[in-house]
Amino acid sequence: MSLLVVGLSHRSAPVSVLERASLGEEAQLKLLQDTVAAEPATEAAVLATCNRIELYADVDKFHAGVAELSTLLAQHSGVGLEELTPHLYVHYEDRAVHHLFSVACGLDSMVVGEGQILGQIKDSLARAQDLHTAGRLLNDLFQQALRVGKRAHSETGIDRAGQSLVTFGLEQLAAGADSQTWARGKKALVIGAGSMSSLAAATLARAGVAEIVVANRTFERAERLARILSEGDDTDVLARAVPMDAVPFELTRADVAVSCTGATGLVLTADSVAATVEGRTGAPAAEAGPGAVRDEPEAAAVPLPAPGAAGDENCPLDLSTVPTGFSVMGEAAVAGLDAATLEQHGAWAAGGAVVDRPRETGRPGPEADAELIGALAATAATAGRIPERRRPEPVADVPRPEPVLFLLDLAMPRDVDAAVHRLAGVRLVDIESLADASADAPMAADVDTVRGIVADEVAAFGAAQRAAHITPTVVALRSMAAEVVAAEMARLDGRLPGLDGKHRAEITQTVKRVVDKLLHAPTVRVKQLAAEPGGAGYADALRTLFDLDQETVASVSRAENSTEKNRGPA
Repeated sequence: MSLLVVGLSHRSAPVSVLERASLGEEAQLKLLQDTVAAEPATEAAVLATCNRIELYADVDKFHAGVAELSTLLAQHSGVGLEELTPHLYVHYEDRAVHHLFSVACGLDSMVVGEGQILGQIKDSLARAQDLHTAGRLLNDLFQQALRVGKRAHSETGIDRAGQSLVTFGLEQLAAGADSQTWARGKKALVIGAGSMSSLAAATLARAGVAEIVVANRTFERAERLARILSEGDDTDVLARAVPMDAVPFELTRADVAVSCTGATGLVLTADSVAATVEGRTGAPAAEAGPGAVRDEPEAAAVPLPAPGAAGDENCPLDLSTVPTGFSVMGEAAVAGLDAATLEQHGAWAAGGAVVDRPRETGRPGPEADAELIGALAATAATAGRIPERRRPEPVADVPRPEPVLFLLDLAMPRDVDAAVHRLAGVRLVDIESLADASADAPMAADVDTVRGIVADEVAAFGAAQRAAHITPTVVALRSMAAEVVAAEMARLDGRLPGLDGKHRAEITQTVKRVVDKLLHAPTVRVKQLAAEPGGAGYADALRTLFDLDQETVASVSRAENSTEKNRGPA
């Protein structure tokens, strides 16, 4: 079995696509159940945040796994497969491990170094454990990712490189001013009482706002959050709870509003926000000019292979020769392989004949260069385009009046109508504008140190997994040795029926010690060798040398995996 992740994030997809593809709690649970019910996957976990949706699985076939996981993501997100495909990325084996560890350290976050992702990874693991879709591989992977993330934050200054999405959003609202000075004395409205809204409320309280009003569909949760804020030792903020139907009135009193709910529709429409501003200023909230709302260009859709359309056995890529795993960026080709191999893979994926192109050893001439460039172009046309991140052409700044209402929308899909960007007297910061702002944020020097930690941890995790792969074989070997000892002692009883219990026990112990000493060095050494890259063959060698029953080894593996799946949340 092999680790595979298929997903999309703020790095591969525009916010408009992420917003439509976002998964609610029930959709995530159904996706997990359908994934483990699919043929290629035996384990599954979903990591869904406001800026990423990723499906992790333990699969027995790479190409069938990619096709099945992509199809499932499309079905449960409601975005068509052809539209979703250009924005998907695929990571396999060690590259998948590297990706999750980087995510856990905040290296792949919209705000580099933010620590909220650790809680989201923990929730993702707990969800998979509750449904028993996480076995040994995903349990080990996610728990180690949490440890790696904590290590990165404790051993480096990566926290200084980034902040929480809430803190970063408030800084954008302050527009260059000190966020605490900006927030001091303001009245705040927090819509929602989940983890992100609670963090926003706590951050606002520490920043010195005078009042926080919490609105939530479940009034008891809003009351609980308001009580926690009021009773906090480090703040003296006045906090109270209101029902959701009080939001329009409370918005007229608020200076700043933060919204992060799980609603599928808009919480604050452009008309309601315009009415609030008009009531406060006495003037219509006219549009302040173009440029605030951006239209996303549509990317050409490139369909993935249909499930079951291609089998791994005919693929020209020998996956066993790529020990460090690889990644596929949605429309791109397999990373790190030469052009001739890419051409073969493109022809195979398109259902055509595999081109048998010999690898050239010297420096290729101009004709070969042209041929390889053509092969790359053909592969890109088959598998899709390699995405480019281009900044839009700068537009002239249109003077805007000073805002009288500040809105921070951290929800996905959005809670606040994007048309609010165009209203005069309002400053709206949402996930899309946060993504644009974070692209310009400088990265701390500690980021390089964290990357080194991730690389070391990926190598260690790979070694541990390879060593664990041989454990069932070693257990089966020791089980066979115990059966031989038991059989020989039974044979001795037949030959020496008068042997007393004391002597029999001593003989039994002696025989066991001899067997243990004979097996100790080989089993320890084979675990060490199996942990090294390319060490997977040692398990097969051990089974062959000692004529171990394959079914016995498999039953040990199944028992271990069943124990992991039945384990409760960590």
